[in-house]
Amino acid sequence: MIAALLLLASAPVAPCDEPQDQQTMNRCAHEDYLAADKALNAQWKLAVAEMKARDRELDRTSDRDPGHYETLLAAQRAWLAYRDAQCMSEGFLFRGGTMAPLIVSSCKARLTEARTKELGDLIETGN
Repeated sequence: MIAALLLLASAPVAPCDEPQDQQTMNRCAHEDYLAADKALNAQWKLAVAEMKARDRELDRTSDRDPGHYETLLAAQRAWLAYRDAQCMSEGFLFRGGTMAPLIVSSCKARLTEARTKELGDLIETGN
C-alpha cells in the first residue's frame, strides 16, 4: 500500500496547457481558480487600504452612514456568498459527475477574476 502511494506521489503531473483527461482538466481548473483567488486577495488588501484611507478623510460630524471600508466589507461578504452559490448552481447540471469540479472551479475563477477587476476599478475611480 505504501509503495503504491509513493508511486502515485512520484508520478509526473500532466501539464495544463493541453489536458487530456477529466482528472487533469479538473486539477487545472482548480489551479486556475487558486491563481485567481490569490490575485483577488492581493487586490483586496489594496482596496482595504484605500477605503480605510478614504474613511479617515470623512467628516463624521453629521454623516452617520457606513464608511468606505464598512461598505466594501459588506459588499465582499455578499459577493462571496453570491459567487459560491452561483457556481454551485452552474455545476448542478453535472452534479455527481466527474465534470462537476471543472464547471464549479471554472465558474469560481471567472467570477473571481471579474471581482478582482471591480476592486481595481473601485480604487482607480475614487468611488
